[in-house]
Amino acid sequence: MNQSADYITKEKRKALEIELEDLKGPKRKEILANLEYAKSLGDLSENAEYHQTREDQGKLEERIAKIEQILQSSQTISGGGGDVIEVGSKVVVQKEGTKEDKTYMIVGSEEADMVAGKISNRSPFGEALFGKKKGGAVSFKTPNGVVNYKILSVS
Repeated sequence: MNQSADYITKEKRKALEIELEDLKGPKRKEILANLEYAKSLGDLSENAEYHQTREDQGKLEERIAKIEQILQSSQTISGGGGDVIEVGSKVVVQKEGTKEDKTYMIVGSEEADMVAGKISNRSPFGEALFGKKKGGAVSFKTPNGVVNYKILSVS
């Protein structure tokens, strides 16, 4: 698996496809209806509703283009499941000097969410873990210095 490639999980791909369908259908129609209403109010140069709706339309089209680009350029992965850490792997680690275990999932950068325990394969921690096995140790630099972790399990 190429660490520098863009990856998304099946769940994220499905969520993006649903969002894209909604944006291209009902949301686009809603903005076009709002635009027609705003135009009917008269003078466009001083029409705040018109200018706001045009801005909303621009944001919508930008999001549509972004989702289409992600879906086109990203490889879909399923769970890791092997001995070696890769995108899709769930990893249980223990920070040096603590007794607390933490579980993380290695995901593509588009899905990274530290609060939910999803770490990007391109983050310093994700890069340090990539390719390692259970029982190994990793260390990486943070703004506060070097941090060391022991890998307890990989699934």
